[in-house]
Amino acid sequence: MTAPADSAYSADSAAGHSPGTPPVRVLLADDETMIRAGVRAILATEPGIEVVAEAGDGRQAVELALRHRPDVALLDIRMPGTDGLRAAEELRRVAPSVGLIVLTTFSEDEYIARALAAGVSGFLVKSGDPRELLSGVRAVAEGAAFLSPAVARRVIDRFEGGRLSRTAEARRRLAPLTGREGEVVALVGAGLSNAEIAGRLHIVEGTVKAHVSAVLARLGLRNRVELAILAYEAEAVARDTAADPGPRP
Repeated sequence: MTAPADSAYSADSAAGHSPGTPPVRVLLADDETMIRAGVRAILATEPGIEVVAEAGDGRQAVELALRHRPDVALLDIRMPGTDGLRAAEELRRVAPSVGLIVLTTFSEDEYIARALAAGVSGFLVKSGDPRELLSGVRAVAEGAAFLSPAVARRVIDRFEGGRLSRTAEARRRLAPLTGREGEVVALVGAGLSNAEIAGRLHIVEGTVKAHVSAVLARLGLRNRVELAILAYEAEAVARDTAADPGPRP
């Protein structure tokens, strides 16, 4: 039922999805066959998510992404030959429309800074809740950032100083924002997409995009992932604002 680690699996039709709604097309890259099988099985439980190709290394992932044009690429960080981060860097260059998610373990957090520079939008822990995988794929496909809470904590602990000082500094940076911009930042940090934020705040999606762009420019941030990390540092992500990790309709 699974493909060998050194070969590609391609399926241009997969699990069903809502009639009339294009599925989220996913490319899965991991050199371990059992890991790929497990991730594929989780994704298969969600209507509207379709695994269109599988790769056993980063080079193959890039080739298959150019062939199948997925919406999201799930990349294991450690793979033989071309690893997941090199693949992410190449995909950002040759297929910039593909949303990038890296699958990591607690022993690999030293790669996160490089992944951010490569334009990765999602960070998931292999041992995490399967619902995080589904939510992360959905969020990144919709243009949002998604950090597993465990990854967010590791990023903050690794790349910043003492907890009190980094929280104070993050809050200082966010202080000039308007009340509405602060609400948007908190929801970005919770992993919500622009559409979900618009629904939560009862505003149009275009207004959300304008707020996010303005905040990124004002704070000198490159992308939503950096904004989400800043929101976590400032402790601006209230528990009741977090995105529902369960399957979405």
